[in-house]
Amino acid sequence: MALIGKLVICGVGLIGGSFALALRGKGEVGHVVGMGRTRAALERARALGAIDEIATDWATALEGADFVLLATPVGQIDEVMTAMAPHLQTQTIVSDVGSTKGDVIAAAYQRLDAHLSRVVPAHPIAGAEKSGVEAASAALFHGKRTVLTPLPENDAAAVERVRAAWQVCGAAVVDMSPQDHDRVFAAVSHLPHLLAFGLVHDLAGRANAELLFSHAASGFRDFTRIAGSHPEMWRDICLANRQALLGELDQYLGELALIRSLLLSGNSERLEQLFKEARHARIAWGEAAVGTDAQARTGDRLRSAR
Repeated sequence: MALIGKLVICGVGLIGGSFALALRGKGEVGHVVGMGRTRAALERARALGAIDEIATDWATALEGADFVLLATPVGQIDEVMTAMAPHLQTQTIVSDVGSTKGDVIAAAYQRLDAHLSRVVPAHPIAGAEKSGVEAASAALFHGKRTVLTPLPENDAAAVERVRAAWQVCGAAVVDMSPQDHDRVFAAVSHLPHLLAFGLVHDLAGRANAELLFSHAASGFRDFTRIAGSHPEMWRDICLANRQALLGELDQYLGELALIRSLLLSGNSERLEQLFKEARHARIAWGEAAVGTDAQARTGDRLRSAR
């Protein structure tokens, strides 16, 4: 028997589509229903095999549903939860993929208070600069982490069902408090996106932008890759987590001020030392990340062999 009989995905884009394809590839979902803002996108998702059916209302979509994945931009979560609440059934588990958790959880307490035992917030740490279901892949989550931020009200079986679904997708699942989650990802995800968007926007607005871009090479490409990400999604993330993000931005401005002072004073020794420390930290992180990915792939192979 499949892990999920009927899955409803609201927002069948990169993440939602990949979740469905991964579960389908493992034979762990029976029927997938898609909901979204545009019919054309849902038709494309059906053509690509990410969903089996398109629903235009929550009553129809949620009839007999075992699992709902909210994969919309976080700015839409409150509206979506409000619309779905009257139609949720007792067996239905609700989860999300939002890059922020404080706002998602606040909406859950306000809109889904009668269903909190089965509302399990989550965040898969995977993505790409391309968006939309055309970019979806069953392998997107292989070797990646998914963070669960369970609520005190959660039923243990519901949490384990969400954990199992992401493990089937190939993810290594870890638990974290919502507060820690939003602070951590302000530093290692939201700030880098903000910087990449800011740099590209700055250069694109200059009079010699064409000249600058024509000479940009691999370093610029790698640093700014994430500036190709979905603007609406990242607008919502930055605003939802703005307090933690502002703190990280202020911290980074302090680092830039230090580097500026070293350049201004011509302090080559201290500048080189700063670069060495950063290089050492980056290499150590890269080696650890490779090890984590290898462990996750091994776990995926073992689960497949069972």
